[in-house]
This record gives sequence, structure tokens and C-alpha cells, in this order.
Amino acid sequence: MSKAFRGHQAVDRVSFTVEPGTVTGFLGPNGAGKTTTLRCLLGLVRPDGGEGLVNGRSYASLPNPLAEVGAVLEATNLHPGRTGRNHLRVMCDAAGLPVSRAEEVLAEVGIAEAGNKRVGGYSMGMRQRLSLAGALLGDPGVLILDEPANGLDPEGIEWLRRFLRHQAHEKGVAVLVSSHVLAEVEQTVDDVVIIARGRLVHQGTLTEVTGDGESLHDAFLRLTSAGTDPHTVGDPK
Repeated sequence: MSKAFRGHQAVDRVSFTVEPGTVTGFLGPNGAGKTTTLRCLLGLVRPDGGEGLVNGRSYASLPNPLAEVGAVLEATNLHPGRTGRNHLRVMCDAAGLPVSRAEEVLAEVGIAEAGNKRVGGYSMGMRQRLSLAGALLGDPGVLILDEPANGLDPEGIEWLRRFLRHQAHEKGVAVLVSSHVLAEVEQTVDDVVIIARGRLVHQGTLTEVTGDGESLHDAFLRLTSAGTDPHTVGDPK
């Protein structure tokens, strides 16, 4: 998949697969093309070449997108005057889901007691959890999350780790998570996809990228500074 903006190649022939039952970390320096890739995958930006597929279909062609893919790209697109519970109920109505799902996902993300509080009074971490709740409403088989740890305190980050691994390993969900918190990514993911300057530089298991005792942080720095040829970046020389 490729996408350029005003002559700048933001994404250059990036191709990878996220398997069911795994947490895949989507990593890259600032400006590497991660968010553009996710937005193309979710039909928010039209790629210039190639396409992003969810369960073998483009997002636009999914008959019931919320039931197949849940996504969180930012936690700021929430109406401050609505309660968390009403926010989710509106989403249920729009998607033809029973409003009881709002109660279930509020409990699943651990903010049931804040359901009647206006979103404008939520902390950043609570907004993140509410956005995650919205992504879960349709009980999708795919989750796409951009920086879900933003605003979470250490306890919240530990909760997120357990949550993501439960979704993948217990429910069989394919989880794609973009994050800059490499130490936490290393404790959470099964696979990694790394891009730099809009191009894929590594795809494989976490064990493969951190072989010989190398930390994910060190491997990330090596790979993202080694060039953009995916056939040569595995060589640290």
C-alpha cells in the first residue's frame, strides 16, 4: 500500500499481515507513516496504490464494520457533554446493537462506575478506556489501536497489557497496536512490524527481532537507522 501527500511519500509499498490470536506491535519513528497506514486501512484515507483489507475485504465494503473491526485512533473525538454511558448507547443505536452492550463494555474496560459521568470530566486515561469500550461494542475479531497507552497511569498500562493479551490469546482477536512505549510493547506483543521513512523494514515475531539478548529498544534503533531495504535490515552491520 502506498500514499503520498503533496509529493511526499508518506507510505511506500508497505505490506504486512496481522494474524488472529496475536498482538502485533506497529512501530516506527515519528513521521514514519504509521498513522497514515492505519487511516488507509480504516478507509479514512484513500491509498494511491494497493489496499488495506480486513478479513479479505476493504473497510468500505464490510457490511457491518463495527462487528468486524474495532478501532481507536484518538481519544479526543468524544462529546464532552454526554455521559460515557450515553456515548456508547448512541453508538449502539447507530450500529443496530442492543443498548445492553454499553453496560457490558463499560464493565470490560473497568469504568462502569463512571458511566453516568460527563465525558468532559474524564481524565485522559478514562477517555482512552471509553474509546476502547466503543471499539468493543460489536465484539469484533480485529482491533486496531493507535497509541492506546496515552494518558494511562502505570496501573492503567498494566491493565492495558492484560486486556490486549486477553483479547488476542483468549478470544482469538487479531490486535494491531501502534505505540512509542517500546518497553511496554516488549512485554505485550507477539509480533512486530517496523516501518521507517514510509517503508517496511522488519516484520516477524518479537523473539526474532530481539534475538541474542537484544532489547526491543536497541533492535528498533538499529533497524530504523539501517536503511529501508527489508531484505538487508536484519544484518546489524
